[in-house]
Amino acid sequence: MSVEPPTPTGNQFHKKMAVSFFNETWHLLDKPDRTPAEDVRMIHLAHASRLHWEFLNTPENQALSEWQVSRVHAVLGQRDSALYHARHSLDIAQRNHLAPFYLACGHEAMAMAVALTDRQAALTRIIAAAQKIATDVADPEDEKIFCEDLSGINVQLKSSRLQKTST
Repeated sequence: MSVEPPTPTGNQFHKKMAVSFFNETWHLLDKPDRTPAEDVRMIHLAHASRLHWEFLNTPENQALSEWQVSRVHAVLGQRDSALYHARHSLDIAQRNHLAPFYLACGHEAMAMAVALTDRQAALTRIIAAAQKIATDVADPEDEKIFCEDLSGINVQLKSSRLQKTST
């Protein structure tokens, strides 16, 4: 007689799928030579992860998954979608009075999205706010990562300004 493995409950299933899709999205984000098909897959994975986190109804996971969706769209240069999800990430963090880590994520998403626009003054303000919040992040390693990511946005911004003035 064979015994069937237990099936996960709804919440276990959604958490397993959310984590799996989140991690697979990161794998593709880190891949330097993605194909156009992988870019599309990355978008779908990020959105699928966000959907599964929603079933668990935790604002922390919802804010973080909106941050990842925004990041995917920003990396792909999709300004409007990046900004839309960045606003959601920050709104969820603020509305639910989440820890500084989640607020920093929301601000970083906003900075990445706004960096795709020509709103340089707004970008400078958002980066400054994100840097201030990052100092309140409990984990020093997370704070370091945020600051490095924000510096990367500044470097990209300066680089794009130089390209515009030299052409």
